[in-house]
Order: sequence, then structure tokens, then C-alpha cells
Amino acid sequence: MLLSSIVYKKRRMTSFCSLIFMAIVFFYVNAGLAQQLESVSYRMPPQPIADIADALPTPTVDIDPTNQWLLVMELPGLLPIEELALPELRLAGIRLAPRTNGPSRDRYYTGLKLVHIATGEEFPVTDIPADTKIQHIRWSPDGQHLAFSVTDRDGMYVWIADTTSKVAKQLIPDKLNGTYHAPFQWVSDSRTLLCKVVPEGRGEPPEVPDTPHAPVIQETTGKKAPARTYQDLLKNPHDENLFEYYTTSQILKVDLDGAKTTLGKPGIYSSTMPSPDGKYILVQTVHRPFSYLVPVYRFPLRVEVWDMEGNLVKQVADVPLAEEVPIGFDAVPTGRRSFTWRADTPATLCWVEALDNGDPNQPAEIRDRFFMLPAPFTEEPIPLVSLGLRYDGIHWGHGRLALVEEFWWKTRQTRTWIVQPDKPKSEPKLLFDRSYEDRYSDPGNPVLKSTPQGTPVLYTVNKGHSFFLMGLGASPEGNRPFLDRFDVNTFQTKRLWQSEAPYYERGVTIIDEEGFRFLTQRESVAEPPNYYTRDWLSGDLRQLTFFPHPTPQLRNAYKELLKYTREDGVQLTAILYLPPGYKPEYGPLPLLMWAYPREYKSAQAAGQVRTSPYQFIRVRWSGALPWLTMGFAVLDGPTMPIIGEDDQEPNDTYIQQLVSSARAAVDEVVGRGVADSNRIAIAGHSYGAFMTANLLAHSDLFAAGIARSGAYNRTLTPFGFQAEERTFWKAPDVYFAMSPFMHADKVNEPILLIHGEADNNSGTFPIQSHRFYHALKGHGADARLVMLPFESHSYRARESIMHCLWEMTQWLEKHVKNRSVEEKKIPIEE
Repeated sequence: MLLSSIVYKKRRMTSFCSLIFMAIVFFYVNAGLAQQLESVSYRMPPQPIADIADALPTPTVDIDPTNQWLLVMELPGLLPIEELALPELRLAGIRLAPRTNGPSRDRYYTGLKLVHIATGEEFPVTDIPADTKIQHIRWSPDGQHLAFSVTDRDGMYVWIADTTSKVAKQLIPDKLNGTYHAPFQWVSDSRTLLCKVVPEGRGEPPEVPDTPHAPVIQETTGKKAPARTYQDLLKNPHDENLFEYYTTSQILKVDLDGAKTTLGKPGIYSSTMPSPDGKYILVQTVHRPFSYLVPVYRFPLRVEVWDMEGNLVKQVADVPLAEEVPIGFDAVPTGRRSFTWRADTPATLCWVEALDNGDPNQPAEIRDRFFMLPAPFTEEPIPLVSLGLRYDGIHWGHGRLALVEEFWWKTRQTRTWIVQPDKPKSEPKLLFDRSYEDRYSDPGNPVLKSTPQGTPVLYTVNKGHSFFLMGLGASPEGNRPFLDRFDVNTFQTKRLWQSEAPYYERGVTIIDEEGFRFLTQRESVAEPPNYYTRDWLSGDLRQLTFFPHPTPQLRNAYKELLKYTREDGVQLTAILYLPPGYKPEYGPLPLLMWAYPREYKSAQAAGQVRTSPYQFIRVRWSGALPWLTMGFAVLDGPTMPIIGEDDQEPNDTYIQQLVSSARAAVDEVVGRGVADSNRIAIAGHSYGAFMTANLLAHSDLFAAGIARSGAYNRTLTPFGFQAEERTFWKAPDVYFAMSPFMHADKVNEPILLIHGEADNNSGTFPIQSHRFYHALKGHGADARLVMLPFESHSYRARESIMHCLWEMTQWLEKHVKNRSVEEKKIPIEE
């Protein structure tokens, strides 16, 4: 008994100790889990950086067709993550919100305000429901009404407001269909809208089948169908049904009293464009067969002209599925394309046709031909101009004047021709012939005005013989925007006005019949952009808007345009920013370099200045400037040109040129004494992330890197990427050499990878960051991978953005700012 009792007590004690041990283990395990959970929760950056991210964005503006009213559109602050987490469908290259039948990620406005240009008086547009999204804002041709969409949690609706009462109201109870392109258009009478609405009695959306009915089958028949790495494509028959269900609309003709007429049958309408005289509608309808290889804009497209009662007048084209477009930026589909109305006549239909089968590799003297077909559309089309390059747009003026633009990407050539639309057999006159990379020779863009029918035409004076040009005025000293007047008879240009230091002022549009008064946006390094009216003849300047400085804490930051030279003689530029109050005696600072490479065909063009020293210091959370508040110097936008002159391809020497540009930038800031050579970080987004990873793999210039939403393995983008036209099979060595994934074993500096889990950008699949991180981890690199839920290529949610800023701050503090100055890097043998 005694022995049994002792054994029993020992067992009880053992059990009790086991329970105590288990409890202790449970406590520490849960404490560890709690600590781990805390460590992976959304974090906040230091308050100075959070304040920058939370600063309300400056409103955007629009001017009415009669130049009487300036519309101020207020933007929201950062969105909550709950908004991005709402249900979303990703179909055929578009992202839609099934609950509202509208876009799921488009920008929107939260309020509207009218400013009377003549008096400067401000009037809010009232009665718009709170907590709704305002989008698709359109002026009526007479400038007396605004139409816009208002989206609540249940749907999207068309609203209108007039400039007399400034009161908004819902026009019809029907839900708009905003999934694919604009959901409404004004007719030229300024009293009628063409609206795309959800079809009545549409029913419930197609359900996902419990079991598949058949395998998903794709087949090629020997024809080449190269395509870049598009995202959000259709994948199966259920996706096809969902796409058709949500994008199908019914067209309604609606007047300002809300009376409505049904036009045609439900369809997937990509465009419903009224003719200038309001008698016809150019209707473009997407139809089957759909594709699993390309997005919706390359699906089959039926193009028709209807009358205003919805009756078919003429079928213009039925463009087939464009899966077999050749590779190349100068490639286009065969057949008719770029359908539109001539803006200066009542009803003349226009389009372009490729005469080289759309193939830039096929020799041809004539690449494109532009056609016109006036109502009633029964005659043969009239050729207006034949082009030796690819069509790039037209600006209509009047019967004796239109400007046709053509370009050829391969050579960067662009030409502008003067044609006479009413005399299509007359010989075109060459106006401009230049490289569009050459910013210093850019003559500017034609200034347009609205006709009484609401169509854009050239702003002409001198009985139609002169038109205006506005440009950035690029020069070795920086951009100096200008206003010119061009005389068609003499081919002479007169400079009317140009921005002067210490301001950066650019023209927006002309606002009087004679062309003396125009609207400008004016700013300086410390003064935010605001809108003014200026008279170039008298010099009169009057301010219309008074937007405050969004980040006054950095008002006194130092800004300087730097010019320096790469070892091969190419001229480079960058903007250097220093924290407010910095003095040279403080010595070198840790520096964050933020860059994005670009390809050029000319070293001369690559070396041109692309900014102005007088532009406002716009501090955005998405760039590098927030870290000025943390004591960093910032080198923003150091040019990283990748040049391939004549028959050379830029990317054949991508790594050499990239490293050379980065070395020149580092030498410049270190030589100036503002940066510590041992504490410089390189960072970038998208192609800038690709650059960052390559610089860490192929140089020892930087202490650490930050790469956001990048692509790192070019074999995953085999049919071209960025400005690379060649496929992987044509240039495998280039794809391999440019892929930092292939050189992950050479990355011996810390790298932070950040990526949105819902990235929709072509080529930057989230798997790019996953696989690169795994490669780095497998080689023992110092790397961290952060995947942001629900985020696309650019980030939207406040929680995501704040956490992104926290991650970047921690990385920069640990691996750059507080890096030991005695720490030496291990050189890499190339």
C-alpha cells in the first residue's frame, strides 16, 4: 500500500509538473505567436513620413467648352483596404466591380466646384450624395451642363448639374454599365445623352459549375500569334460567360428631362460616338469569338453607323480577332482601324488602313492610308493622305487645314503633314520632320478649341491661316514652356510668350477668340501649381485657384539640377534634394537614389535635360522625397539612358550602360560632398525595380536596394518587354544577361522586394518577386519579400502604403543610414 501510494503521488506530481510545463510552453508559444502576428500586421512609418502620405492631393481642373467656367475636381485621400478588398472580377484585361457594374480600381472624385473665369467667384456643386464616387465627368457642348456618374454601394448612375443653379440631380433610375469605356456621351444638341445601361431583366450572373463540362482546349493552326505577357485574361468558358454578362449594355437615348428611348439590342459596346450634327451614331461592338491570349481591345469588333433611332445605316467593318498581329511597336492589325468622325463637318466618317499587312518587317513605301466617307455613306471612300510611316493621329481645323501625324518607332521618326480635307487630291505639305526623342526640337502641340457641336478642332485665327502651338520648351537650361503662332501661308513661327525664371508656367488652353488670353498653370520651387489667366499681349496675370502647399514641412528643401557626364561622354542629369536647413559643414549624408532607365536611339537625345529647376517640389509618397524628413539626401531621376544608335539595339549593352550611368551619378554626389559613398541606396518601381536588382548584381556602388513591383526573369516575358521588340528566341543572350534572376548569386547587398499580390501590369507578375526571392534566399543573400494583399501595380490602400513606407524606412535605417562606415563591400569579378 505504501509503495502504491508513493507511486500514485509521484504520478500525480509528474502529471502536475507536466501540466505546468505545458502551460509554460503554451504561454511562450502563444506569446511568440502574438509577437509574430504583431510583426506581420500593418505598420506605420515615422510620423513625418505618414503626414506626407496622408496629405490630401491637389485637385484637378477642367475648363468648359465656352471658356467661362473652371471645374475644380476634388480628390480623396488614401483609400481604406476595405475598398480594395471588395469583390472584383478580372476578365479579358479589365477589372470590374460586380456589385456596381463599374470599374473596380479607377480614380474618382469626391466633390466638384465651379470657378467663374471672368470674376474668380467660386460655387460648389451641391446635392451630390456624400460617400459616393464621382467619375466620367463630361461638359455639354454648350457648356451649360455637366454630366457625371455617381457610384454608391449598389450601382453607378448618371447625374447632371447646370451652371446656373449649380445643383446636381440624378437623371434616370437605370444603372449605368461602366465596365468597359465611358458609360455615356453627349449629343451635339447639348440636351441629349447616349447612355450604356445594365439591360433590363438581365438576371443573375452565371454560376461557377460544380464540375467542369469539358477540358479547356486551345489550338494553333500554324499561324504565328505572338503576344506579350498580358494579365487578367479569360481562362475558360465560365470566364467568357461572366465577361459577356457584365460587359453587355443597352443603349438609351436620354434627354435632360429624363425621357428615354431604347436604341438597338443589348451588346458589348466599346464606343457610341454621335456625329457632330447629331444625326448618326458610330457604334463599335465587341463580339465572339473571344480569346485566351489577348485582352478585349483585340477581340473581334463590329463597326456600324446607326441613325438616332437605332436603325442600321451602314456596316463599316467587322474586324476579326487580332491574335496574329506581328511582333513590334510599329505593327498593327490588318484592315480598317482608328474609326472616328471628322470634327469640322456634320457627318464624315474616317478610318485608317494598313497597306503593308500591318507588318513593320515588310518593305513598303506606303504603310498607312487615311480615308473619309461623308454621309449618307453610299459612295466610295475618299483617300485623304498616304503615309510612309505609321498613322499617329489627326487634328482637324477646317476644309483647307488639318494636321496629320505619322511615326516610326524603330527609328523614332515623327512627321506632321498639312492637308486640305476639302481638296483630298492636293499634295500634302510637310510641316515637321524630326526625332520625337529630340526634345529640344519639339515644336509643341496644336492648341484645340471646341466647336458648338462639342468636337475638338484647331484654334485658328487670321481667317483660318494661323494656328497656335504650346510646348514644354526643353533646353539645356531646363524646360521653359511657350506659346507660338504658326502661319500656314509663310510657314513662319512667332514666339508669343515663354515662361521665365524663377517660375515654371505652362499654357493650358486659349480662352478668347483672338488668341491673346490663355489659361496657365504656374508654380515655383516653393509655390504649388495654381491656375492663372494671362494676356500675352498686355502681360496681365490673374490668379484663379489658391491650392495650398500640400507638404509645407518640406517647403524649404534644397533643389538643384545636376549635369554630369558618363565615361563614354553621354551627358546625364538628375535633381538633387537636400533636407531643409542642411549646410555644407554638416558633411556628407546618407543618400537615396530613385531612378528609371529609358531606351534611346541617339546619345544626343539621351543627354538632353528633361525637367526644370523651377518646378514645384512635389513630394509624393510613391517616390523618394519623403526620406528628406529622415535626414537623407535624395537624387531623384538620375538619367539611366540605354542607347543603341543606328543598327545597334540598346539592350545589347544594357548592363554596361546601366552600371556606367549609376557610377557617374554616385561620383557626382560624392564629389560634391553631399553623399557618403558607403551609405547610398538605389531604389525604383517597375522597370526601376528591374534596374535596382541589376545594379546590385553587377556593381558594388550601393549599400542596399529597394525594388517595388518589378520583373526579374525575362524568360517569363519571352515575346518582348519594355522597349525590347526581339523575342527570347531571337536574342536569348540578351534576355539572359539582362535578367537579375540569372545572376542572383552575385547580389551581395541587402535588397527589399515589395510587390502587389494583384499586379495587373504586363510582365510584372507577382511570381517574379516570389521566384527572385527564392533564388536570393537559396544563395544566402540578405533579402526581404513583402507582398501587399489586393494591391495592383501601383498601390492604393492606406494600410498598404503606410506599411510599404514603414518597410522602406526600416530597410534604409538599418542597411544604409546606420551602416558601419568601416564595413567594406566584397568586390564582384565580372
